[in-house]
Amino acid sequence: MAKIRKVAFQMDHVSGINIAGDSTFAMALEAQARGYELFHYTPDRLTMRDGRIFAAVEPLAVRDEKGSHFTLGERERVDLSTMDVVMLRQDPPFDMAYITSTHLLERLHPKTLVVNDPAWVRNSPEKIFVTEFADLMPPTLITRDLGEIARFREELGDIILKPLYGNGGAGVFHSARDDRNFSSLLEMFGQMYREPFIAQGYLPAVRKGDKRILLVNGEAVGAINRVPAEHDARSNMHVGGRAEATELTAREKEICERIGPALRARGFLFVGIDVIGDFMTEINVTSPTGIREVKKFGGADVAALLWDAMEVKRS
Repeated sequence: MAKIRKVAFQMDHVSGINIAGDSTFAMALEAQARGYELFHYTPDRLTMRDGRIFAAVEPLAVRDEKGSHFTLGERERVDLSTMDVVMLRQDPPFDMAYITSTHLLERLHPKTLVVNDPAWVRNSPEKIFVTEFADLMPPTLITRDLGEIARFREELGDIILKPLYGNGGAGVFHSARDDRNFSSLLEMFGQMYREPFIAQGYLPAVRKGDKRILLVNGEAVGAINRVPAEHDARSNMHVGGRAEATELTAREKEICERIGPALRARGFLFVGIDVIGDFMTEINVTSPTGIREVKKFGGADVAALLWDAMEVKRS
């Protein structure tokens, strides 16, 4: 029976994280408590040589102490196939650098368990994968055609416009039917992004919150509600959203049950979905967050449930 002994975290540098709300840090704390050896490296240190995958890693120790939350050992070049688990945890943008890292990590998986499965991460962009469940979503348009976007807004009135591969609420705009800045906004998007944009019908229920629901191996295990600031359309906490305790509604349970089989089929052990009112807006598979907030509000220890699932996967 294969056991987990060595875990490497591919992540943005540990020195820059906010431990109060960082899910990767929560995973590292739980892994350390289980006696695993932890290693840390940033995506730019990933290397393929003659078909083998290496990284310059540092032994990692973590502490739940603000201002003194980590210690790194001496850097060493290692063959990542010697790891039992690699956690793919750098933040988006989901650009060619991110996609390339999935190609490299795919050479390791599944002998070395990569979470989430890098091939399916690459093939399931968060704002596109979700459209496989169109009946669970608000009206959604993906295009660069400005006429299509104008018609969409004329039909629906208020819309949300955002970059297709963005994250964290960056570049998210609420545009009403009478918004005189709409043409300028489309011009700006056209200059900033080569990809199509995504537009969705505005959901007034967002004023009551945008719920982040966490799923482990396709099962809902916890949730938090993120309420936007008074003068902001976005509920992301790092742009002023407020987290609060919540429970799943019957509709949200239905959504989770519907998507669960697809998540398991793609090897997605850890996923965060966003739900506003009765509609799912995103399926986050790259580096979903919310673990620490769920536990803070008395919910499940999602990090422990995730490592339980990985131990089963390795057995």
